[in-house]
Amino acid sequence: MLLVIDIGNTNITIGVYKEDHLVGRFRMTTRMERTSDEYGLMLHSYLQASHLNVEDVKDVIISSVVPKINYSFSSSIIKYFHIRPLFVGPGVKTGINIQIDHTSTLGSDRLVDAAGAYYTYGGPCLVIDFGTATTYDVITEKGVFIGGVIAPGIGIEAGVLSSMAAQLPEIELVKPQHIIAKNTVTAMQAGVVYGYIGKTEYIIKKIKEEYGQNLKVVSTGGLGKLIAKETELIDIYDQELTFKGLKIIYDKNKKDRH
Repeated sequence: MLLVIDIGNTNITIGVYKEDHLVGRFRMTTRMERTSDEYGLMLHSYLQASHLNVEDVKDVIISSVVPKINYSFSSSIIKYFHIRPLFVGPGVKTGINIQIDHTSTLGSDRLVDAAGAYYTYGGPCLVIDFGTATTYDVITEKGVFIGGVIAPGIGIEAGVLSSMAAQLPEIELVKPQHIIAKNTVTAMQAGVVYGYIGKTEYIIKKIKEEYGQNLKVVSTGGLGKLIAKETELIDIYDQELTFKGLKIIYDKNKKDRH
């Protein structure tokens, strides 16, 4: 089995592949203070709870945008699985040609999503990942990553609204039936969710104006489903896109691993 792990700013998501089939997925919160033992024991517990044999894990690939926990997380894999994980980064084959300024600053999460979208759905495509931040990235027909947009995630917008205004509460991110709201909570939900749908559509339209209308729009991310189902401008919502990208990148590098 192969573990594919995406370390994000808010959550760490783990997928388990048996050959080409995703047979398990888990999620834990990202916390800087966790030790390698804590991570290792949690991973073991998740696998055992899903009736997956820990000894069947033969390799691990990781994408991380949180460098501060890479050492402890990597140490947990080495200690509890006896595997030195492959981190997506310089020197790793991805099949994506990066043509942006300062290529070393490109987040591995964006690169993984690009590989997942391009090799699953083809190009040209616009990949949107609704995470802590929302990223919009363009990959050409020939698999060239030419740039994109980074915006605050919908969770950040909702959090800032409640934290910066003393009388506004925290809210659940759901779309109200009507945009004209009759109470504070629904008014906030309308402003955040309808507003985010509008922002998403505007950015997609502007990117298509600049690149071309033939872009296939592929989205992913924890809150992506909420937005994707409310607009016709998103063609595909794929909850497993990051896992697919990690598996694709692993397959391009596995000969070098063994």
